[in-house]
Amino acid sequence: MIRVILTDDQPLVRTGLRVLIADTPDIEVVGEAANGAEAVALVRELRPDVAVMDIRMPVLDGIEAARLITEDPQLPTRVLVLTTFDDDEYVYAALRAGASGFLVKDMPLESILDGIRVVGAGDALIAPSVTRRLIAEFAGRPEPATPHPVPVDGVTNREREVLTLVGRGLSNTEIAEELVISVSTAKAHVARLFTKLDARDRVHLVIIAYELGLVSPPR
Repeated sequence: MIRVILTDDQPLVRTGLRVLIADTPDIEVVGEAANGAEAVALVRELRPDVAVMDIRMPVLDGIEAARLITEDPQLPTRVLVLTTFDDDEYVYAALRAGASGFLVKDMPLESILDGIRVVGAGDALIAPSVTRRLIAEFAGRPEPATPHPVPVDGVTNREREVLTLVGRGLSNTEIAEELVISVSTAKAHVARLFTKLDARDRVHLVIIAYELGLVSPPR
């Protein structure tokens, strides 16, 4: 059972999600919050698996709430941002703050449930096509990339190649084809990168690849 809290300053949104989840046997809503501050307090109290979080909220927005939740090593909760494609800037900031992905408010309800399951299982809700879009936005910005604080001396040349391809948005299958290796080998390389770079998930690897300069800005 995936235990979830819903955070949105619009009661109608929370009610709609709660009703949707009520008919789902593997997901349970254990709490609701109207702003980020309430969400952080609820997460500390209830320790849910997933916090579905809006971004634009009073008192404390979803970005700061995500940072407070994901930076606490005692909390098992992963953050799934709820936003719209028109709010890209907020999405990127939320991912940097530790969110494991994002949902779009007008997406099919079944997709929202699937997204909660993906994040609840410890994965990231970023499809390859969306990852490429994120990277295009990251790389197109004028400000310089900030070096990632984790040393990369222990990363092999092949792992660096894999990290670069992850940063370009390739799936494990596409990485295997690009490097002429098996899919299981590609998965193993990605798994080692998670450990060596202390990355939360694939989204975090994408951000690290950009910040290390492995993904070049579009010309």
